[in-house]
Amino acid sequence: MSQEAAAQPTQPETLEFQSEARQLLQLMIHSIYSNKDIFLRELISNASDALDKLRLETYRDKDLEADTSDLHIELTLDKDARTLTVRDNGIGMSRDDVVNLIGTIAKSGTAEFLRKLKESQDAAGSQDLIGQFGVGFYSSFMVADKVTLTTRKAGTTDGVRWESEGEGTYTIEPVADAPQGTAVTLHLKPADDEDHLFDYTSEWKVREIVKRYSDFITWPVRMAKQPSPLDAAEEGTEEAAKEPAAPEFETVNSRKALWARPSSEVSDEEYQEFYKHISHDWNNALETVRMQAEGTFEYQALLFIPSQAPMDLFMRDAKRGVQLYVKRVFIMDDCEALMPNYLRFVKGVVDAQDLSLNVSREILQQDRQIRAIRRRLEKKILSTIKTMMTEDAEKYATFWREFGRAVKEGLLDDPENRPAILEISSFASTHHAEKPTSLRDYVSRMKEGQEHIYYLTGESRTVIENSPHLEAFRAKGYEVLILTDPVDEMWVDGVGGFEEKPFQSVAKGEVDLGGDETSDEQKAEYEDLLKWMSATLTDSVKEVRLSSRLTTSPSCIVGDSGDMTPTLEKMYRAMGQELPQIKRVLELNPDHALVSGLRKAFAENPADGSLAETAELLHGMALLAEGGELADPGRFLKLVADRAAKAL
Repeated sequence: MSQEAAAQPTQPETLEFQSEARQLLQLMIHSIYSNKDIFLRELISNASDALDKLRLETYRDKDLEADTSDLHIELTLDKDARTLTVRDNGIGMSRDDVVNLIGTIAKSGTAEFLRKLKESQDAAGSQDLIGQFGVGFYSSFMVADKVTLTTRKAGTTDGVRWESEGEGTYTIEPVADAPQGTAVTLHLKPADDEDHLFDYTSEWKVREIVKRYSDFITWPVRMAKQPSPLDAAEEGTEEAAKEPAAPEFETVNSRKALWARPSSEVSDEEYQEFYKHISHDWNNALETVRMQAEGTFEYQALLFIPSQAPMDLFMRDAKRGVQLYVKRVFIMDDCEALMPNYLRFVKGVVDAQDLSLNVSREILQQDRQIRAIRRRLEKKILSTIKTMMTEDAEKYATFWREFGRAVKEGLLDDPENRPAILEISSFASTHHAEKPTSLRDYVSRMKEGQEHIYYLTGESRTVIENSPHLEAFRAKGYEVLILTDPVDEMWVDGVGGFEEKPFQSVAKGEVDLGGDETSDEQKAEYEDLLKWMSATLTDSVKEVRLSSRLTTSPSCIVGDSGDMTPTLEKMYRAMGQELPQIKRVLELNPDHALVSGLRKAFAENPADGSLAETAELLHGMALLAEGGELADPGRFLKLVADRAAKAL
């Protein structure tokens, strides 16, 4: 016996599931799915992944002692024992792998997933959520009272047996004679038609599930033929009928890679099942994208745009990228080099013809062919979205609602495709209370003589629509884009414009909407007050001036054209970045009673100490109106209370 084997426990150990895993098991057991057939799809998918990983590992490690002569998946049914076994001779697992992968759920966002699952009011909503975390193995407990897993990692001699009834614990013990790979045996619950729990020892039922969900698996899925006793008796002697013959296995899936088949021969249902297989999403894909390139770089691609964003879309450690194959040989699962970060939600397969099978992630980043394929995939996805936008408004609306925020990151990351990204983007605007607009439609509605595409950024639509910055634009009928995503703060200054129309923030610089410019007479009347207020508020503002953008509010805060917005400033400070104080401009509405009254009071008695408090109130109100933060909220409230008391 080896030292490693001697160190392993010789008796079964009973261990507890991680709390999140225990909760998921209970959800599975209590049937959150109406379609229980998918448990087999998940187990076959896991087995397929194990075979992919073994073949890849043997390419990387020529000294690995592993049998790869007949890689396959085997399904065994036992009606008497009421068991179904899914066996593969793939990479297998060590004891630590079993504990880490089965006993716990080492997935980011699990707690968030469970919270949303508990909030979901219906089974369909729960089903939409659960597939996003790759917990397919746990679906076994929908149909089984007990699950036994036996496994041995390729290249090792010690096997492991894991077993659980889906409660709070599981047992694990060493096994001396385990074959390479993994076998999952389900001790099935009794059939129950009312609960959609079928007899999964039925050969025809299992074949039906394999053909429906796993026909495209590249590895053979084999099942033993089950001859009747009469068939056996007909072979000759009575003794032959009594002695069971060695089972004869047959492959029950077609094994045809969907991306290699003509599109005319592939049904939409087959595409959807393939998408679910590679993405572990239980929803249908929103759009299917096929590509085939011949010539200098030969490759085939089958890509999918999901219909729902995963909950880890904006998590830093989320997996992204598409599967990479070389001449039908699986190379890696999440090839980031083939898909830009802003299209990280795209799933699918790229099968290249001319890459080395030994390619690594580091080599891929530098590979000229991979970069060329990536550029073509980007352009194809963007053109598909544009077609969706023009030909299927409802589908596009779903896409943009789920992924628009991620796509807009490309306006910063991908200058080459920036025009195409702007073309497929849509934004909320003052033109319609609910329906977003494309930039092309915005430009088509621009007023005669309008040179800019106006926008305003903020934390929410409500805050923006109540902003005093919009008053003159609303009064004069100018449309303003309402930008509330954090990424909007970043790209809008760097992009410049669309169709030779520059972007202009309504909260920056001086605006000229024509016709309502402050008269020279007003400027002269307010000159002394503005100088005094600029000096009085010098610690908070860089200048006080009259405004042409206000119609009903007394004041507003604006930045110079190059200034950072308040929302962006908040974002940086929240990330712990130290920033110098950013002073902005206070604009006054000379037609507002409070402002005109202050001018009159200042002209009559410049030494009145209460005037400085009024100036402070005007500045504070402007800050609050744009959703800003007061330097001293307590003092501001006291000033308001004192003024209210004097008015009574």
